Amino acid sequence: MTDAALAVTQSAVEEFTERYLESLGGTIDKQGDKWEATIPDNEDTELPAGRMSLLTGDDTNEGATGNPLHPESEFFQRILREASERRPTGKLTIEADQAKVELPQWVEGSDVEVRETQFTPYYDRAAIVVLFEVSIETVSEYQQEFLRAIAIDGRSEQRLPELEETFLRMTSITTETESTASQSAFSEADVPSLLDVAQNQLMAKVQTEIDEVHREASRAADAEVEEYRQLQQQRIQELEEECSKLSSKIDELSEAINGSDQDDRVEALKERKKVKAEYEKVDSELSDLHKQRDQGYPQKQEEIRKRHALDVRVTPLTVTQVEYERGEMDIELAEEGTTQTVTIGYGSGIGPMENVRCSSCDQELTAENSLQTIKGSLQCRRCTSPNP
Repeated sequence: MTDAALAVTQSAVEEFTERYLESLGGTIDKQGDKWEATIPDNEDTELPAGRMSLLTGDDTNEGATGNPLHPESEFFQRILREASERRPTGKLTIEADQAKVELPQWVEGSDVEVRETQFTPYYDRAAIVVLFEVSIETVSEYQQEFLRAIAIDGRSEQRLPELEETFLRMTSITTETESTASQSAFSEADVPSLLDVAQNQLMAKVQTEIDEVHREASRAADAEVEEYRQLQQQRIQELEEECSKLSSKIDELSEAINGSDQDDRVEALKERKKVKAEYEKVDSELSDLHKQRDQGYPQKQEEIRKRHALDVRVTPLTVTQVEYERGEMDIELAEEGTTQTVTIGYGSGIGPMENVRCSSCDQELTAENSLQTIKGSLQCRRCTSPNP
């Protein structure tokens, strides 16, 4: 498994960066939130050789100089891409004793005690976890880059959200990686199909974030269109005033022509011709602006909205085969001298994989409608509440 497939948390970013720079022969001198890193000049890396400062904290005071180091920082994205190019695929096995026991949400917060759990694995299953880099950008200010992991079961092609979290948690604390030389559970034909499924699931997962950026970009475009509209309206008023002045000037010159002698009449005629030409020029521009305003400035709107259109890019950085165990978990429940064991489907690193229903109303037990009592039978909160 490649080291690039790490949890996208600040602690994991720092851990990964430290290990990666050390793998290049570099050294790090930590001084609080400021790291002084040194990279030798004879290593096969695109990172600049020599000393550099990395800032790991949130303190952005004016005196702090160096490269920010956080999940979305340019420096981390750079070393992540480089690490991914070196080893983009890997393999991870999640044993039952490696993953923490995930209790069903319907029992958490309940007064019923969980006395014991026992997981019995029946068979192994394989999934892939793809670490994607998602980039959303518009003209300039709305640029976001973030990482998302998507886990897909190799057989059912169902998304396994809990496995994504387990994968990130385990890879963030594991420094030793497993060899990729063992036989893969997937054929060459399987991987493209699973990647497509993973990418579709990713897009569904990040759609809310994309929609939010799209709304921000639309608001920015609307503001720019409105600013342009106001500027054009101001220009229209200026031209209308100019037309009015020139029209009055033409009338004055016409009166002067009728009441003057021959020499003055010739000069007035020349001046009126000049003013008329200027009037026609201003009136032409005014008519054009009136037409654009009445049509809503379509060309300008298209230009502005095109500049604010979203550019969404999704890039798979790592593909990791994850093997896990599926079986059943026995959950021993206890309440005031009464005990009862519930058996549900379970996966290592995934958690409960079956729903349990209330014995009284047959409604599914959930975090919102949790188990209330086991006396007599499993009963949910709705059945035992005096005001359901």
